[in-house]
This record gives sequence, C-alpha cells and structure tokens, in this order.
Amino acid sequence: MNPEPRPPVLALLGPTASGKTDLALALAERWPIDIVNMDSAQVYRGMDIGTAKPDAAARARAPHHLFDHVDPAEVYSAGRFVRDARAAIERIQRGGRIPLLVGGTVLYFRALRDGLAPLPAADPVVRERLAARAADIGWPALHAELARIDPPAGQRVHPRDAQRIQRALEVWELTGVPLSTHWANAGEQGIALRSVALMPADRAWLHRRIAGRLDNMFAAGFLDEVARLRARADLSEALPAMRAVGYREAWMHLAGRTTRASLFDAVLRATRQLAKRQLTALRPLAAVEFVDPAGSGGLIAVMAGLGLPARSQTGHAILG
Repeated sequence: MNPEPRPPVLALLGPTASGKTDLALALAERWPIDIVNMDSAQVYRGMDIGTAKPDAAARARAPHHLFDHVDPAEVYSAGRFVRDARAAIERIQRGGRIPLLVGGTVLYFRALRDGLAPLPAADPVVRERLAARAADIGWPALHAELARIDPPAGQRVHPRDAQRIQRALEVWELTGVPLSTHWANAGEQGIALRSVALMPADRAWLHRRIAGRLDNMFAAGFLDEVARLRARADLSEALPAMRAVGYREAWMHLAGRTTRASLFDAVLRATRQLAKRQLTALRPLAAVEFVDPAGSGGLIAVMAGLGLPARSQTGHAILG
C-alpha cells in the first residue's frame, strides 16, 4: 500500500516591510497552514518591536513556529535553522497541515532548499584571532581577503556582514576548502519547496512602508525594548542579535555615541539598505515565483505561485 501523500512545504520570501506577515495570515485563513519563521532576527526572544514580529493577536490566528525560539545571547546559525525547521516541518506534516516558511533571510531559505554541507564546529581560538584582525584592519578588509580566497562566497557575503565573513574565513582556515565548495557539495540534502518571493516593482512603495513601520516601532516603545536588552549583563553589541538592523543603531544611541535626533534617520537608512540587500539576494533565485505585492494580483497571485487553488479547502486537493 502506498503511503499517504504529505502536504507540500511552502515558502513566502520578500524584503522587510513587503507584507509577508499579512499575506501569510490570509493564506492561513483559507488553508490548514502553520507558519514557520524564516527570519534571522525574529528567532530571538525579547526582540519583538524592532523585528516586527507577529504579535499575540496574529499568532492566535494560526499556529506559529520558531518565533521566540532562542535567547539573544546565543549565536543562531543557518545550520541550526535547517535542523530546527526540518523538525518543525515534520511535526506539522504529521498533523496533516501545511508548513509555510515566512521570512526574508535568503541564506536560511537556500540552506533549507538547496542543502547545507557538513561544516566544522566553531573554533573559539580561530574566531578570536579573526575578530582581533578585524579590530585592527576592519571587516571590509577581511571581506576583500575572503573575495580573493573564495570569490563566490565574496559575492554572496556583504562586506560589512561580520558574522558571515568570520565564519567563511574560519571554515577556510579549519578545512582548507572554500566555503562555496562546501555549499556546492550540499545539493542532495535540500528539501523541495514551493516558493513565492515578493518583489516590489516600485521601490518608493517599499520605502513608504518601511518609513511607516519605523514610525509605528518608535511609537510602540522600540527604544525601551533595546534599553531592556542593554541592561542585561550577558548581552553586548558584538553579538549577532544585537547587530540586527535597528538594534545596532539604537544600541549606539543609548551608549551616547549618536543623538536622538539622528536615530530615526540612521535606522531608516539601515533598513532601506537591508531591503536592497534582500532584493539583490532574491533576484537570482531559481524555481521561485516572483509577485509584486503592490500589484493587482495580491493574494490570488501568491496562491497561484504556491500551487494553492483560490478556494478554502482542507488541503487535500494539493497533496502530493
């Protein structure tokens, strides 16, 4: 006897403020969908306002997974995300429901879909040495070194992404094999995803949404949220969680290094730059349906891209 077909695994990507959360909830109202976080900042507890994490009312509308998943004192990696996401997907499918991964962290998406090669564990000695070099010559200089050693990794990693520059150089030092070679050897470990990426045709539309979100964040007490995190003795601005966009700028302000008048503009610039990086990372993705979130298709276009008929059902029509 053939086993019962499993529900498909869906993914909804897009830059920050492009409307992913609202669309995911709209899908969950029509289909038996569980939402799985695919955002590298929303995974952390206590980082709610600045990450635009779904609030309690939103989470009451559908089951949510991997939100508030780890403490911000921890370093959360793409490898750990793959393990945690696979476990969540397995639980959701066993219950006969449809997993929908939602987020803008393209690294997590690629690691889950395309596979992630086994990599050496972090080496504190190597990391400390790399951090000391960065303090001396700067992360962009280490990025230039990475680009010489491993051009594909140099293209994928941003020149100021300290965490990923450090990891790529660490892997090279520990294995003698470029990180991009590890990526290339990972293909068979991925899982099939039906994927839609929100790609605004009008950049001004996205910029207006970003500015509106920031207005709401500051009105909701974003600075107080960061102040509570700064008060913890186990957190520092060197941790990946505290380097998240918005949190880094607010931390610097609370440390007295920038003025309150300049803070909003600093966060706005950083968020726009994040959106630009996300759009750049999304464009070359293969086997992904691109939808303009500001276009007329809206939810129906997203449903079509994910292979979901535009009607409410139990999900059986799309199994297999």
